[in-house]
Amino acid sequence: MVSRLHLGEIKVDVVFKDIKNVHLSVYPPSGRVRISAPLRMNLDTVRVFAIAKLSWIRQQQDKLRGQERETQREFLDRESHYLRGKRYLLTVIEEDAPPAVELKHNKLLLRVRPGTTEAGKQVVVEAWYRRQLKQEVLPLIARWEPILGVKVERFFVQRMRTRWGSCNPAARTIRLNTDLAKKPRECLEYIVVHEMAHILEPTHTVRFVALMDRFMPNWRFYRDQLNRLPVSHEDWGY
Repeated sequence: MVSRLHLGEIKVDVVFKDIKNVHLSVYPPSGRVRISAPLRMNLDTVRVFAIAKLSWIRQQQDKLRGQERETQREFLDRESHYLRGKRYLLTVIEEDAPPAVELKHNKLLLRVRPGTTEAGKQVVVEAWYRRQLKQEVLPLIARWEPILGVKVERFFVQRMRTRWGSCNPAARTIRLNTDLAKKPRECLEYIVVHEMAHILEPTHTVRFVALMDRFMPNWRFYRDQLNRLPVSHEDWGY
C-alpha cells in the first residue's frame, strides 16, 4: 500500500515494508520522492523524517532536473558513442556473420546481420559494454582490496536507472551500472572504491566520508566530474 505526503510543492510516496530502517530515494528524471519505512512506523513519524530531509530532497531534485541527458541512440552511421570517456563514431556493417563490436581508430564498428532491428543492435552494443566494464573492474577490485582491507566476493554489471552502483555489505558484493563503461576511468575507479568502502561502513555516515577522504582524497572531484557528464536516455514510463 502506498501513502502520499504533501510537503508544500513536494509529493512523497510512502511504502511500509518489513524492513529495519527508513530509506529515502529521489528518482530521475523529474525528482520523484519515495520513502520506504518499517511497518512499526506511523505516517506522522515518516512526515517528521521527510520534513527534516527537505533541504536534501530539493538539492537532489535540482541536480536531477539540471543534469544533461544523451539523446536516444538509433544506432545509425556516424552516431556518437563513448568508451572510457572517449568519443567514437558508429559505423554499421551488415554481413552474414555473428554480431560483433570493434574499435578502429576513432570509429566503433558494429557488425550485424542484414535486417537487424534497432533493438537488436542495442542488445549487441550493450552486451559489448558489459564485457568492457567487467574487464576494467577486475583489476581495479584486485588493486583496492589490499588497500581497503576488504574482500569483494562477487561483482555484477547491469543497467541501473537511478544509481551508478550499490553494495551488499553482508554478502560483500557490489553492483555497477553498465553506463560506467562510457565514463572516464577515474570516474569508474571512484565508484568502485565508493562501493567497496561500503563493506566497511554500510551507510553514508561521517565515518564513511572519513574513509573516502583517507583512501581517495580527490573523491569529491571525481564525483563531481561524473555528475557533470550526460547520463543515458531512458524511457521512464511515467
